[in-house]
Amino acid sequence: MRALAWHGKRDVRIDTVPDPKIVDATDIIVRVTSTGICGSDLHLYEVLGPYLDPGDILGHEPMGVVEEVGPEVTAVSIGDRVVVPFNISCGTCWMCTQGLHSQCETTQVTERGMGASLFGFSKLYGQVPGGQAELLRVPFGNTLPVKVPHGPPDQRYVYLSDVLPTAWQSVAYADIPQGGTVTVLGLGPIGDMAARIALHQGASKVIGVDLVPERLARARARGVHTLDLKEHGKKVGEEIRSLTGGRGTDAVIDAVGMEAHGAPLAKAAQQFAGLLPDALGEKMMGRAGVDSMAALNTAVDVVRRGGTISLIGVYGGAVDPMPMLTLFDKQIQLRMGQANVKRWVPNILPLLTDADVLGVDDFATHTLPLEEGPRAYKTFQAKEDGMIKTILTP
Repeated sequence: MRALAWHGKRDVRIDTVPDPKIVDATDIIVRVTSTGICGSDLHLYEVLGPYLDPGDILGHEPMGVVEEVGPEVTAVSIGDRVVVPFNISCGTCWMCTQGLHSQCETTQVTERGMGASLFGFSKLYGQVPGGQAELLRVPFGNTLPVKVPHGPPDQRYVYLSDVLPTAWQSVAYADIPQGGTVTVLGLGPIGDMAARIALHQGASKVIGVDLVPERLARARARGVHTLDLKEHGKKVGEEIRSLTGGRGTDAVIDAVGMEAHGAPLAKAAQQFAGLLPDALGEKMMGRAGVDSMAALNTAVDVVRRGGTISLIGVYGGAVDPMPMLTLFDKQIQLRMGQANVKRWVPNILPLLTDADVLGVDDFATHTLPLEEGPRAYKTFQAKEDGMIKTILTP
């Protein structure tokens, strides 16, 4: 089969690799029809090389048609259309029964002290072959895949793999009061969708902060009050307080994570770690950290006293200490974590109708053949051609 594989920093290629096979009795094989490129994939493309090997297949946002099933699979059949959640969860362990599928005790990467395995996301999360490929082996065929109806286009459902549940969890964790206010830092796919969900659920004002013109325009068209970070800079907190009676918003969603701009030391650490041999690079990533705290510090600044910060952007280390004094003094609640995909699917699936209240049918800015994957990564990383969300079609 053809698959998009990592070969080095900013070097992904389309390779011909062996087809996946049924290994366990509850495995299924899915022929992928659509698969997204996620902002998290850029972490692998850019800075997390020490945790990858050449030939690792990337991608964790796939959907497709069941092509083969193991002998103990009863929940889906050959020909069924399914979405594959990005976290690999058994659905039956104690963590899964608590709705914490990202902490699945069956697939935790215990040797690295990490949570549930993820498709296509490095040694940190199990080094499981990903979904930017023609075929994908999916374990736990009775509990993991999300069965969806035939008929509507893939783009109505493909975001159930990651974007929709991740954004939904970010809003749930933000605990926005009915009719309350929220700031969304970062208007990439997750921040954009989080803003849409917050408005759908009744937020009276959603303030979106970014510095990419296309992202700002897209959010503004959906009713978000947008602020250009290039214009407001370090005074963005003052502007947000001026829009909220001097207090700040009830909640802040940090959808940026370790991609925050304006952190040259963090960027230098990322680049240096990527040049080291894998063992040394991993040690520097894990102990020294690579993160800019700019987005989190902004969140602490602009949330009102007694408010909530929902951290959904991915962080990989900790260059700077947490601003604990301010967090404590402002009585801020802080919630975070990988999305528990299967926890939120029942809430989201009923919204994916012809009414398209969340605008999923035209959410992608680019739909490209799988063979164009390397060019798409390059364009996405450079934030060129208005690329915000790309779907690859194997």
